[in-house]
Amino acid sequence: MQRDEQLNQLETVLAFFATFVLDSALVQQIMRWDMTVLRSSPWYEEIFQRGQREDRLSSIELTLEVKFGNEGLNFMPKISQKSDIEELKAIQRSILIAETLEEVRQIFES
Repeated sequence: MQRDEQLNQLETVLAFFATFVLDSALVQQIMRWDMTVLRSSPWYEEIFQRGQREDRLSSIELTLEVKFGNEGLNFMPKISQKSDIEELKAIQRSILIAETLEEVRQIFES
């Protein structure tokens, strides 16, 4: 029984990765199940959260570089330590409205 459960979980993970290179509809057809099964998987949620975090960090990095040049990138090591998506959104909003590097520094002092 445990082996069947492990195989089902593995099948779900493989199907998820297949959606990166194949159309979701095709994966659904091949797997013969609805993608809601995949989306309810804890694996899917963890990978999705990591992807959101990485996307947000990339966006913050680009914003810092465009607004403040290489000096702005000095904040990335501290920002990269954050894992909460909402906190990263708040940091990004603050950076977007900041006009100086000093205002960005104050984000991390408060």
